[in-house]
Amino acid sequence: MEFGFTTAAYVVAAVLFILSLGGLSGQESAKRAVWYGIVGMALAVVATLVGPGSGLWLLSILLIVGGGIIGTYVAQKVQMTEMPQLVAAMHSLVGLAAVFVGYNAHIELGNVLSMNEEARHGLEGFAALLAHKTPVEQNILRVELFLGVFIGAVTFTGSVIAYGKLAGKVTSAAEKLPGGHMLNAGAAILSLICLIWYFNTGGFFPLFVMTLAAFFIGYHLIMGIGGADMPVVVSMLNSYSGWAAAAIGFSLGNDLLIVVGALVGSSGAILSYIMCKAMNRSFISVILGGFGGTSGPAMEIEGEQIAIDADGVAAALEDADSVVIIPGYGMAVAQAQQNVAELTRRLRAKGKNVRFAIHPVAGRLPGHMNVLLAEAKVPYDIVLEMDEINDDFPDTDVAIVIGSNDIVNPAAQEDPNSPIAGMPVLECWKAKQVFVSKRGQGTGYSGIENPLFFKENTRMFYGDAKQSLDTLLTMIN
Repeated sequence: MEFGFTTAAYVVAAVLFILSLGGLSGQESAKRAVWYGIVGMALAVVATLVGPGSGLWLLSILLIVGGGIIGTYVAQKVQMTEMPQLVAAMHSLVGLAAVFVGYNAHIELGNVLSMNEEARHGLEGFAALLAHKTPVEQNILRVELFLGVFIGAVTFTGSVIAYGKLAGKVTSAAEKLPGGHMLNAGAAILSLICLIWYFNTGGFFPLFVMTLAAFFIGYHLIMGIGGADMPVVVSMLNSYSGWAAAAIGFSLGNDLLIVVGALVGSSGAILSYIMCKAMNRSFISVILGGFGGTSGPAMEIEGEQIAIDADGVAAALEDADSVVIIPGYGMAVAQAQQNVAELTRRLRAKGKNVRFAIHPVAGRLPGHMNVLLAEAKVPYDIVLEMDEINDDFPDTDVAIVIGSNDIVNPAAQEDPNSPIAGMPVLECWKAKQVFVSKRGQGTGYSGIENPLFFKENTRMFYGDAKQSLDTLLTMIN
């Protein structure tokens, strides 16, 4: 009876997770999709607690309540600007959980194999499942838990480094130890040797050595990727965490964990591929942590940055018929989305055509800008993707860039030696006038100079984005 209920609940939960993932593809359906996921997870937890092999109820309840309290506290404290590093931190927990579960499965398998046949008959739960496995199935289990620990360990240290880069606690520059990719290759070969060793002996030492090698691979891979490419890295680590969960699901014989892990792993991989295309990067080079370097000196930039005050921007907006706003991470840092939304409402009330241009890797997390604009209640229908709006810039009167750099950088098209050479960008410099809201003349997080700031039709609207827009709003009624 218990097994039948758990299986049925897992099927329903799996369907809810699929509906949740599908609903997240659209802003209008995202809220409903989140609730699908919440209900599905709650059902999965309850079904697991009352299913076969359940036990330690008091400890389970304490852990669930404790986790819920911590999660609520974090959700209330973390700002939208900190969401990318929060996601990276969550991925690290998934990876570490996979490592712990894999080690627990190894220990439990050793305990079961050390028992005689009579003692095995009284086992329950996961131990009973192990007791009924044939020698061939035990070897398959060793491979499954080995892969789960390997992927989990890579995900853990990789996510910790990604968190550090996003939070500014680790340098955003791409750094590798002497030996570069050869070190990663050596650690991978060592892990393969440990797999063969572990498969044949079932001993703890090869599993431990592989874990250390995987920790190093995760660390060195992500350290070798520059900060400008962190959106792809976060998506890639999301995929890794899914595959780690799926591998552990096979070890535990948990069908729902396999399904959910496969959903997360495949969707994360697809998203990483889409983002790599948006940045003109090789998917394989992302996985290997080998992109972000240059092949020669960058092109010299001529001209100077010309500043403009709020009066000049307001006058241009009053005369404009069409306006395109391009938000970036700087808008998130300044928490200026509400001001941007208010500016949009006032301009549209004057009959002006105002739209938003969103690059696939704007911000430091996929969909980061979309979430900020939705939070500020910007209408969904005027928020357009790069492919939908790029051809409209020549007919645009004013383009306003708020806290963006790489995604509007002409060097991607003009300089073959640029770190972002070949990356599709928003061609806002083709608009009649371009205003760039920026704190100062620095190159920003990625450290890449932007020729857009020096073009004849560009004016720099210096200052904190929120304060600058506050001043501008007083002049547009």
